[in-house]
Amino acid sequence: MVNLDVSILVVFAVIIPLVLFVLIIATVIGVKKGREESLERGHEMIKTVYVYLILFATLMMTIGGTVAAFMAVSDIVSPPPTYQSFEQYRLQPQYKSEVAPSTAVTPAPTISDADLKLRYDQMMMDEKANTKQRAVNSLIKSFGWIIVPLPIFLFFQNRLKKQPVQ
Repeated sequence: MVNLDVSILVVFAVIIPLVLFVLIIATVIGVKKGREESLERGHEMIKTVYVYLILFATLMMTIGGTVAAFMAVSDIVSPPPTYQSFEQYRLQPQYKSEVAPSTAVTPAPTISDADLKLRYDQMMMDEKANTKQRAVNSLIKSFGWIIVPLPIFLFFQNRLKKQPVQ
């Protein structure tokens, strides 16, 4: 059993490098024979792949920028809602002690519900303004993802129309 395993290893250790060597020699001979013809076709193939890769990449960038711009516009037109109610705002730790009933240890409440409601309304307006500002910033960035790759895409597309790839 051990001799069989060793003989298999020896066979693989000799045969695999020999097969690889023969394949490398055959490849070199094949390349030398058709080098002139295949060299020109190889250059054309590389040019073709390059043009289509540029077209694909710039198109994907433009599509991604367009989707992001649409999402930013939707956030500007209809901002996402804020889910904090006045009750939740009122019970936050920084206001809880100011609104809690007075005991012998703590003084009477110092902030009325009307003042808290004014603070809550101001916080909600600030949150909406911040959300809108983030959406505007996102829209500007999205336009960058449209404006930068679009001329490159159009240039290569026009070039492809003028000089079709074989």
